[in-house]
Amino acid sequence: MYTVTKLPKSEVKIAFEISWEESAPYREEAVVEISKAKPLPGFRPGKATYADVSRLVGEMKILETAIERIVRSFYVKAVVGEKLETVGSPAVSVDQLTPGQEIKFTTHTPIAPEITKMPVVKDCKVEKKLKAATDKEVEDALQEMRRMRRTEVRVDRPATMEDLVIVDMELSREHVALEGGTGRDYRIYLSEPQYLAGLAEKLNGIKEGEERTFVLPFPEDYLQKHIAGKDVDFKVNAKSVHALEMPELTDEFAKGVGVENMEALNTKLRENMQKELDQRSSDAAEIEMLEKLVEQSSFSEVPEILINEEVRRMQQELQRNIEEQGMKWEDYLSSIKKTEADLKLDFVQQAIRRIQTAVLIKALAKQQDIDVADEEVDAELDRILENLPPHETETRSHVSSPDYRDYVKVTMRNRRTLDWVKNECIK
Repeated sequence: MYTVTKLPKSEVKIAFEISWEESAPYREEAVVEISKAKPLPGFRPGKATYADVSRLVGEMKILETAIERIVRSFYVKAVVGEKLETVGSPAVSVDQLTPGQEIKFTTHTPIAPEITKMPVVKDCKVEKKLKAATDKEVEDALQEMRRMRRTEVRVDRPATMEDLVIVDMELSREHVALEGGTGRDYRIYLSEPQYLAGLAEKLNGIKEGEERTFVLPFPEDYLQKHIAGKDVDFKVNAKSVHALEMPELTDEFAKGVGVENMEALNTKLRENMQKELDQRSSDAAEIEMLEKLVEQSSFSEVPEILINEEVRRMQQELQRNIEEQGMKWEDYLSSIKKTEADLKLDFVQQAIRRIQTAVLIKALAKQQDIDVADEEVDAELDRILENLPPHETETRSHVSSPDYRDYVKVTMRNRRTLDWVKNECIK
């Protein structure tokens, strides 16, 4: 027997009272476990009788060994029977554990937030803000393609602000070399923004083999605090100067990138840019739509465990993006003048909104009876497996697992629900 009490902060308390007779199967399992761990004289491991084990270790030892099984079994039955969406593992307190009497224990478990007020989807209208690709954007894209295909030609003349110079560089302060301040074959494109203001200008006009010394101030917010805002001495030796020759925009150039001529290249670029702009417009409209629907909804309190998990996920996503850009996570935190704890605190409200959005999508799927057939899930899993190399056995096993199947089904259902909502809301 159990009683369920819903508590504040999205927590549920379940108080259990298990009769001595109901606990019998679990005590029998405990006897087998005890006799395996410490075989009784005259019995094979795990084969001693209940009475013999009880005489040897006592009824209380059997009950203490069985309690974990009892809690787990009756807790799962209660959660399934009450259709509770619990989050994480329960906190358990054993209130009465006496041989021959009722076993009493209580669990406290966070539960997933619920939507207490549904939005009226048909009243949520969002206009997609479409934008056409401009001639300037197409021209800028063409110039970027030229830049990517430029050639570097070594020249015997002073460098101009359009050139590349390759230098060896030594940095010092007050005649002491800076740690990490020596660079070899350092490539500096004088026309492109440098990490240090004024560096390109100092190298303008330098010739191959020439050595220059000069002083430049480092920014106040520079990551290495010991030189931030301070003057640093530079010693630069030019190893070579290279002119950057850009290809002409001809039909031959177009053929080199896989299209017939420049007219076709312009058309293709405009089409691709328009697709990207349309996608951005769709993404922005979807975000606006979801924000409106969440604002029109009401939710029960989001449990702290879910908020912490979402914040952790958001922090990991950001850290992965930062490191993929070649920046150290510690340097990024220093550049924004925040600790990891500060950043996590900043994420809390966004994390709550993301959780509420997921709850809303799930509720809308249920309201509209949106589901995904098993055959569709099978087809999606087959598609994923087809794209995995045969030797990746661990990944293939994971994709074939029941948990991953559930994940794919939920993902497909959410996508289908979002499509329905967008069709209703976005014009």
